[in-house]
Order: sequence, then C-alpha cells, then structure tokens
Amino acid sequence: MRYLIIILMTTILLSSCGKKEQTHSGNYSKAENEFVEFVKALETKAIPIYKESNLAYWNASLTGKKEDFEKNAELMNKYDAIFADKASFEKIKKFKESGEIKDEILKREVVVLYNLFQQKQADTSKLNAINGMQNMIEQKYGNFRTEVGGQKLTDNQVEEKLTKSTDSKELKEVWLSQKKIGNVVADDVKKIVKMRNDLAKSMGFNNFHEMMLKVNEEDPEEISKLFDELDALTKDAFAKEKENIDNYFAERYKIKKEELMPWHYQNRFFQEAPKIYKVDFDKFYEGKKLEDITTKFYKSIGLPIEDMVKNSDLYEKPGKNQHAYCTDIDRSGDVRVLCNIVPNEKWMNTMLHEYGHAVYSKNIDKTLPFYLRSEAQTFCTEAIAMIMGRFSTSGPWLKDNLGISDEESKKVAEDGFKSLRLQQLVFSRWSQVMYRFEKSMYANPDQDLNKLWWDLVEKYQLLKKPEGRNEPDWATKIHIASFPCYYHNYLMGELLASQLYFYITKNVMKSEDYKNFNFTGKPEVGKYFTEKVFNPGLKYFWNDMIEKATGEKLTAKYYAQQFVK
Repeated sequence: MRYLIIILMTTILLSSCGKKEQTHSGNYSKAENEFVEFVKALETKAIPIYKESNLAYWNASLTGKKEDFEKNAELMNKYDAIFADKASFEKIKKFKESGEIKDEILKREVVVLYNLFQQKQADTSKLNAINGMQNMIEQKYGNFRTEVGGQKLTDNQVEEKLTKSTDSKELKEVWLSQKKIGNVVADDVKKIVKMRNDLAKSMGFNNFHEMMLKVNEEDPEEISKLFDELDALTKDAFAKEKENIDNYFAERYKIKKEELMPWHYQNRFFQEAPKIYKVDFDKFYEGKKLEDITTKFYKSIGLPIEDMVKNSDLYEKPGKNQHAYCTDIDRSGDVRVLCNIVPNEKWMNTMLHEYGHAVYSKNIDKTLPFYLRSEAQTFCTEAIAMIMGRFSTSGPWLKDNLGISDEESKKVAEDGFKSLRLQQLVFSRWSQVMYRFEKSMYANPDQDLNKLWWDLVEKYQLLKKPEGRNEPDWATKIHIASFPCYYHNYLMGELLASQLYFYITKNVMKSEDYKNFNFTGKPEVGKYFTEKVFNPGLKYFWNDMIEKATGEKLTAKYYAQQFVK
C-alpha cells in the first residue's frame, strides 16, 4: 500500500506553471538562452498531455473500466512520442556535452531532461506496446476478486480473514484462492518483462532493471552493496523475532511449529508484522474517521492537507483499484490520494503514509523549472511517507491525536515500539525478496521464476514453501508488473526516514528521546521538512540534498541504531 509511480518509465514528473520561474531571472549565455527556449517549446507540448494522462489514470483507478484504461494508454503513447523524438534528444545531448551550460539550475535541468529523453530512445511502437500491455495487466489486477465459498472478497476482506481466523483450513483456502491471480496475469507479466528488456537493450543497457536504476541516478552496484549490508544487519535480529513469531502462532493455531505455513502469518506476503503483542491497536481506530485524524495531525505540524483530502477518493467502490497511492495531477497543486479505508491501524498507517507523499509534492518550490518540480528521488518521498506512517502504533502519538489517557499511552508505548521494530525487520526481509527477485528476473526471464521466488522467500523470510507447490506466486504481487524495479526504494526510504527522524529529534526538537518522540503539535517540524527537503525538489542530486538536510550522505547507521541494535 505504497506510493504510486505511474511508471512505464515516466519517472520524472512534469508540472504546470505557477509563479515566475527561477530560470527567468539572471543573464544567460547564448547556449543557455537556447536551452531555455528548447525547454519552453517542450513544455508547451508535453505538459497538457501529462496532466490529461494523470487524470485518465485516476479515472481508470476509480472505475476499472476498459475504456478509461485505453484512454490512459493512448495518452501515455502521445507523451512518450514527444520524448522519443531523436532530434530533440540530440539537442539535449549536445547541451549536456557542450559544457556551455554554467547556471546551476539550468545545468541540473539538463541532466534531468537527458535522463528522461534517454529512457525513451527506442522504437515508438515498442513503447506503445508496453503501455498497452501494462494497462491490460493493471485492468486484470483491478478487476480480480478472491472467491471463497461462492463469495467474492475484496483485498481488505482477504486481509481481515487472514488476520483474524484461527482455522488453518479456512486460512489455507483464502490464501490459495487469492493466489489464483498469479495464473491470470503470469504469462502477460513474463511477456512485458521481455518487452522491457528488449527496449532497454535497444538503448545500450544490459536489461531493464539496470536501466531503471541508472536513469534514476542510482548505481546498480551500490544498491546491491547496500542490500547486502542490510541483509547482514538484519539477518540475526529477524531470525530471533521469527522464532518468537513461530512460537506465538504455534500456540494460536494449536499446531506444531513445523506445521506453520505461509497462510498462518496474517498477511498474503508476510510483508507486514503479525499481531503478536498484547495491544490491539485496531481498537483505537474503530468507528473513527481516519481522514479527520490525518487532517488534524498534519495541520498541527504546519502542513495543512484539507484541499488534498477534498480531492481524494478514500473509500471502497466496485471496480476501484484496491491499493493506495498518491498522485500529483498537474504540479500546480492538484494532489490526490486514493485509498480504500476501513477503520483500523493498517489504514491509519496508510493514510499517514500517503499524505506524507502528498505534503512533499504540494510543498515543492513552484518557482523551480517544470522539470525540477519533483521529488529529489523516489525513495526520498518514501522516507517522508514512512516517517509519518510509523506513528500509527506510537503511544504518545495516540494520546495526542486520539485522546487516549496518559496511563494507557504509557501502557501501549513499549508494545508500540516493539510492533514498529518487528514491522521494520519483517519488511526489510520482504524487500530483500522483491529486490533480488526482480534483479534476477530481468537478468534471466526464462529461468524457473516459480522456483526463484520460493528460494528467495525461504532464504530471506524463513517461510516454508507448501509441499509440491509450483505456481506463479511471484505474479500475485502487483508491483512486479505495474511498478517495476521500484521496491528497493521502499527500504532506502526506511533508512532515510530513520536518518531524518534522528536529525529532527536532536537538532530541531532538541530532544534525546528517540524512542517515544512524536511530531504532533510541532510546526517547526513542518518548517524543517518544507525548507530542507520539500522546497528543493529535484534541484540537487538526491544524496547532496540529504547531506544538506542532515549533514550526512544516506547511511544505514540510524536505521540500525533504531531497529536492530
């Protein structure tokens, strides 16, 4: 339930004009003036289509109708065609290589535009085919409903049964029934993986996975090293927690530990922490309007969201996308969130998370050039979303936002932190599966993907594969088809979330209480985020922005200090 990037390679977001731009001030050289004119002409063509495409995708997400998905695909094709233009790419390449663009803002814009054009330098028919295939796959995911005993279940209902039932037979039936989506889409997903690879190879990359990292200013070798480091950091701590989880569930289901199977872990993918602690956080949210709680919290830290909540679509509907995402429609203030709220802790976390994305998008400096009016990197917006989402199980936060007593707040604080720590460890290991699966899949899409998936699940999540199972369970995860090569950003976002949290606690709030501190009623926190993280947009390379905001490059040490040691 994370941030949506409408990703068939549209990774750099465009915006429409607001205030006078930074590029319109200053004295430029001849080459710089030529570049400014080039960008103006590009914006005139691209921005209206981009906005219309975002609206079409939004409508398709709400209705699930074929015609809405087809309209989105048509608009994506038009948009891609602009950036696939060879003559325009040669111009931007010339600007980049000339060394004549000296202005810092323009120089950064050249790099960003070069990356955007580069990933479109392929046969337009290939781009169009990929867009069409992706829309078809997304429609299949959106319209699928798990069927158990003749009853069709939403994803929320599936999760509720997996969480609450203690009947192993029922759990198995629900889990297996939900996995049927894998066979519905698997062949199409394999096909689109090969189409993406073909596209990437035509542009000089080894495969699509490598391409997506590089055009997003990420070094594939450095990302792999980071995941190896995180594997080593979390492996033993997770194994200890997994032992506790297994002991708890063996008792809960009245079975031996050796009999525990994937359907016993209260989640379709074991990507979220099981509810093994005494505190039932769901009870705090029963009967509550989560949008009101979210609005009140963000207002208290100086980041109002009322206008964005008004434009959002937050509750379940027939045919509606069952996930959650935030989208910036026009880069001039129309920011929306799609959710499927039920009043529980999971959806409180999701609301805080998605509106974390929203306040980032809304508060990017509107005087920046269009192509710099985006997040510094996708994992940077994930970091903001994650730092906010973590509060849903915080005792102090619950006291300030839901009015629980001081006594109850203190009572749940310890279990709240334990739940958060467990969630971080569980999600970290799940992210290892996703990152390594996609990396290997794009390197060799003809391998036995069913086996690859379960080999990774068993190694990193310590789950047992059901005996004799040979189904495309990997294809049940929508991100693999619709948001490719993105999942590593979630874990990098968690690292940055901890880094920002420690910096804010110490330097903004002048506190040393890293365990219980919360942001409620602290507008100085919103001011810090706005000035140091949001406002710069894509003005700086992502690690430079992080260093300017925290005094250090991205590091895993604060994540380890908070959740591992």
